[in-house]
Amino acid sequence: MDTRRGLPDIESHRDLHIWIIENLQMVPVPEPAYGNFFEKHCYVVLHVPQSLKATPGVPKDLHYWVGKMAAPGAQGAPGSFLQHLKEALGGATVQHREVQGHESACFRSYFRSGIIYRKGGLASALKHVETNVYNIQRLLRIRGGKHVSATEVELSWHSFNNSDVFLLDLGRMMIQWNGPKASAARKARGLFLTHSLRDRERGGRAQVSVVDDEAEATDLMEIMEAVLGRRVGSLHAAMPSKRMNQLQKANVHLYQVCQKSKDLVVQELSTCPLTQDLLQEENCYILDQGGFKIYVWQGRRASLQERGAAFRRALNFIQAKGYPSYTSVEVMDDGAESAGFKQLFRSWSGQQRKNKNLSGMGKLLQVKLDVGKLHSQPELAAQLRMVDDASGSVQIWCIQDSHRQPVDPKRHGQLCADSCYLVLYTYRRMGFVQHVLYLWQGLQATAHEISALRGNAEELDLWYRGALVQEHVTMGSEPPHFLAIFQGQLVIFQGHPRHSRKGQPAPAVSLFHIQGTDSYNTRTMEVPARASALNSSDVFLLVTANLCYLWFGKGCSGDQREMARTVVTIICREDMEIVLEGQEPPNFWEALGGRAPYRSNKRPPEDVCDFQPRLFECSCQAGPLVLTEVVFFSQEDLDKYDVMLLDAWQEIFLWLGAAASEWKQEAVAWGQEYLKTHPAGRSLATPIVLVKQGHEPPTFIGWFCTWDPYKWSNTQSYEEVVAGDPGAVSTISEITAEIVNFRLSRWPGNDRAGPLALRALKSSEDISESELELGPRAGTGSRSTVSSASSSSYQSSPQSLGSGGLPREQLRHQAAEDLPEGVDPAHKEAYLSDSDFQDIFGKSKEEFYSMAKWRQQQEKQQLGFF
Repeated sequence: MDTRRGLPDIESHRDLHIWIIENLQMVPVPEPAYGNFFEKHCYVVLHVPQSLKATPGVPKDLHYWVGKMAAPGAQGAPGSFLQHLKEALGGATVQHREVQGHESACFRSYFRSGIIYRKGGLASALKHVETNVYNIQRLLRIRGGKHVSATEVELSWHSFNNSDVFLLDLGRMMIQWNGPKASAARKARGLFLTHSLRDRERGGRAQVSVVDDEAEATDLMEIMEAVLGRRVGSLHAAMPSKRMNQLQKANVHLYQVCQKSKDLVVQELSTCPLTQDLLQEENCYILDQGGFKIYVWQGRRASLQERGAAFRRALNFIQAKGYPSYTSVEVMDDGAESAGFKQLFRSWSGQQRKNKNLSGMGKLLQVKLDVGKLHSQPELAAQLRMVDDASGSVQIWCIQDSHRQPVDPKRHGQLCADSCYLVLYTYRRMGFVQHVLYLWQGLQATAHEISALRGNAEELDLWYRGALVQEHVTMGSEPPHFLAIFQGQLVIFQGHPRHSRKGQPAPAVSLFHIQGTDSYNTRTMEVPARASALNSSDVFLLVTANLCYLWFGKGCSGDQREMARTVVTIICREDMEIVLEGQEPPNFWEALGGRAPYRSNKRPPEDVCDFQPRLFECSCQAGPLVLTEVVFFSQEDLDKYDVMLLDAWQEIFLWLGAAASEWKQEAVAWGQEYLKTHPAGRSLATPIVLVKQGHEPPTFIGWFCTWDPYKWSNTQSYEEVVAGDPGAVSTISEITAEIVNFRLSRWPGNDRAGPLALRALKSSEDISESELELGPRAGTGSRSTVSSASSSSYQSSPQSLGSGGLPREQLRHQAAEDLPEGVDPAHKEAYLSDSDFQDIFGKSKEEFYSMAKWRQQQEKQQLGFF
């Protein structure tokens, strides 16, 4: 097997390379044919990320695609092809096995306009896709979510259903028929694929028309019925797609694979949540994600024999578990893990991120003097989670009796653990006013108060005409920008601050935990007033009736002490005494109820996880929430019909398209369900940010490589695209004439004829009147058949090939310009009636077209039909 033949130049501008497997050899597929896959073949697809040179260590992706009609030998050979190609390419590589109709999100993301499944196989002598060829008739069923696929189906009304989109491709004309129950998103994505086909295969010259309502598209329906016959009966419902929900994907199991003598042993090690230290570099492991995907991880010190058997072991594991044969497989080496694999673990530290000295707050300290960069560099804003330097205006409301009550600006930084608050932050970016509404939820708030919090947030959003970015924040998990708004003065009381309006008396003793090193990251929380709550790494404030003690732990820094001194004035009105750990007076311990053990170990450095942001399309049309990942995402993947979930690990974004406002209430619940079912055991207090199309903050924009702020105003809607198409400018006669010519082009004497040409022609001759007749429609009255033209203007239709042809004098010895409209000059004889043909040629049409082509041409010339 020569996998080196046709290997790509990795330094080239292209990031995608495809080969088709022919006779166990890899044959390059021409770039215009990318996205077309023949179901009898297997393919190898190589993706080289554009960031490979800029970011060393970014793995390449190698896919082995198996068509559903591929030979069994080819289906089981991915390991050998991919392993040889991987060795030839060198570098970090993730290997995938893909099966037609069940491709991974990674694979589908390469083909933005969609994947097209072609019937049959491809002869080596033929082109993969012939461009500018118009003598074609085929029917494609288009379905799928963010990345659609088109499957070539039988050219019959029986192939249609009421929920999918279908494309009738007639060469010069392409008719997209939308099922009555097809969603607006599916229609738009189908039209995107249709236009892509037109541009790639017809040079943009084919006419595209859309049937959204059959009663309003009578001309297009006449053309469709001329090809498909008259539809009998009602449309059937589409078969639902089988997709796994989030709870099923959360069921992960890790197995160790080892060889003992001649036996292969697969031993279960752990279930979720998994930790990275379970993976040892001298072993190989199988990670089963609930049967949704099988991962094989190969340690850097694993033997070559074990590495070479990875795919075979994965397929054996699938068979042993009774999983479907199309179950996705992903094989990776130590250090070349995919983003999806990493996020199945509680935390992940890559080799390039071993140095954890620079935490998120450390980076913030370095750039806080140059906050203008947060606006000009949204990627920095996203990493630091700061929309600006927090110098904008602030309004705060407390939720009381289901209504919002304004909070005195003098008490803006003082919150209660048993309450909920709305914090509206307003700032300017690039000359435009923008808003962030924080929905802060105390840990002791009731369900009724939380519901009232969301209701009042909706009222404010309506007041601001939907321009608010809503961020759901849980007490103790406040994001950096929220903390920065209060400039280090945020104090959270356990429901009874001295300014509380609930009439509760202040306790005799209170203890406050002060955490932070500057005004951007400091929060103070009231904790139980007992010695066990202390921590040697932090600062605490003990408030008694007559005296306040500011307690410095041995491990706290000078910055922590300075910030603590600024907070004391908010809480303590009495005299203050500074106490160092180990030098506490007796009254200190007495106020805390006596001495008790507390945490005295030095706090470990902040764990910097090597996780990449991931984008998902949300769907719950058929029950539970289903998330479909969009890999290598960009702004182009955000569509007005979408609800998208962006997982930035430290916070979750829910993006609502302009036409998806109906899912606004469910969106936050989807984010919570995503966290709850995540295999890594994510914190349910992770902030959830609701973002609406056209109001994206820099903390969201920064996760995208490029961002066009004018995209939404410059992009045409589905309705505008349909209205902008030329429409059905061709007459029915012209289209039906081309249908005739197509059938003639499939005649046995033609070079392009196929093995079924004679049978196809026979069926076209014998087709019954009931199948072709365009009978009465509701509301449109009776319509005549396509072939029933007046004698003064003959129209070619499939029936002109039958017994009722054109008069011989209009065809015989006539120049092309003198022929009736719609007659193909190269096949004038086909328009004769059967009896006239028998009389002139002395044989039937079937006998004539079974002759050699040179004899056909000779007889036509002798009899005046050439």
